[in-house]
Amino acid sequence: MQKGIIGRKVGMTQIFDEKGNVVPVTVVEAGPCAVVQKKTAENDGYTAVQLGYGEAKAQKVNKPMKGHFDKADVAPKKVLREFRFDDCDAYNVGDIVKVDTFACGDAVDVVGVSKGKGYAGVIKRWNHSRLKESHGTGPVARHSGSQGVIDPARVFKGMKGAGHLGAERVTVQNLTVVKVDAENNLIAIKGAIPGPRGGLVLISDSVKA
Repeated sequence: MQKGIIGRKVGMTQIFDEKGNVVPVTVVEAGPCAVVQKKTAENDGYTAVQLGYGEAKAQKVNKPMKGHFDKADVAPKKVLREFRFDDCDAYNVGDIVKVDTFACGDAVDVVGVSKGKGYAGVIKRWNHSRLKESHGTGPVARHSGSQGVIDPARVFKGMKGAGHLGAERVTVQNLTVVKVDAENNLIAIKGAIPGPRGGLVLISDSVKA
């Protein structure tokens, strides 16, 4: 059975294993999630399970989404995400997915959105070197320098320049589940995962190469 769940990043801490070694972990408050819809190859061209996370007020849900939740007989949810599984037979619409579907030692993939850092220059964004500060550059030592060419007298597409940094979808693969607290809906994953504290994360089975 393939597994997946939606949660929010609580923060990082450390725990001790049975040998007394310190293990840095990221704590995620995951689930409970409701199965809102099942996608099938016959109807949708692919197989997937749509999970809902977080309770939403009924008056803040529009009519199309209200009908979507009513059809599944599920309370309105704030977040809807799909998990593409090869086999979705183990899931039924209306089922509740809890954090105890995962166990210690499981290998998982974690998807999150990295911290947004606003508009950044080429040094911070692409790790470019500074220009010389002696002659010829003026007060622009942290600029990227000339990028155009004489022929064809333009800047080629794809050149690295200043722009928006962060706030991107990031996937970290093959992380290990260290601890599962089913009573408090918490899961501890070894290492760091993307996103700020409180950010939304998706946890699913990891397929090792």
